[in-house]
Amino acid sequence: MGLPDGGLLALLIGGSLVAGWIDAVVGGGGLVLIPLMLIVFPTIPPATAFGTNKLAAIWGTATAAFMYLRKVDVDRRMVAVSVPIAGGCAVIGALAASAVSSDVMRPFVIVLMVTVGAFVAFRPQFGATHESSEPVSRTRFAIALGMLGVIGFYDGVFGPGTGMFLIITLTALLHQSFLQSAAMAKVANTATNVGALIVFASQGHVMWLLGAILALANVAGSVLGSRLVLGRGTAIVRYALLAVVVVMAVKLSIDQFA
Repeated sequence: MGLPDGGLLALLIGGSLVAGWIDAVVGGGGLVLIPLMLIVFPTIPPATAFGTNKLAAIWGTATAAFMYLRKVDVDRRMVAVSVPIAGGCAVIGALAASAVSSDVMRPFVIVLMVTVGAFVAFRPQFGATHESSEPVSRTRFAIALGMLGVIGFYDGVFGPGTGMFLIITLTALLHQSFLQSAAMAKVANTATNVGALIVFASQGHVMWLLGAILALANVAGSVLGSRLVLGRGTAIVRYALLAVVVVMAVKLSIDQFA
């Protein structure tokens, strides 16, 4: 399938820039770009929109990961191990996606998002700074790795809120700030995007030329979003996370009951 006309292509490029900004700050850019692609190309399978979005998102998320890791002190062990675990589980999830109904997944995700949002809203110190100077126990480290696998699988199967779930999980288990968790989350999310893209590409569900163009815009948005977070710190991540919870919960509820 070729490129859309100039005005529609400009709309997609603008959407990819905004999506890159959102993904760099907290995650959830797919909620912008995927619906736009389905509007511009109403006859394509949803899987093609998902696959093309992954191609664009990989580059933006990888750019954010690079920028964060240059400025933020994180556990390099977790960063290194998260890539094969999250990416491999995303491949498994994408392969299993056809067997899992979105209508079954949405209610659980909505409840989980609202619970996470309430927890963050009523614990203002959560994620603000290091909660403890004590080393992370092996048990917590192992649980965090297991949760990375679970979230990676979820990203392959369904996806909405992956970045947010990564940030909350890493913050809670590793006793670190939202900013540190966001840096780790970008690495893990890049791996899950690559894993899912491998499956979509093998099934022929990627518009490569369009995806490459959108990737450039996604990177530009990611640079802007990353600079904002690195300049403003954990507070902006907290506010963005709460905003994404509200928007995603509303969007998924509409999809479920419309």
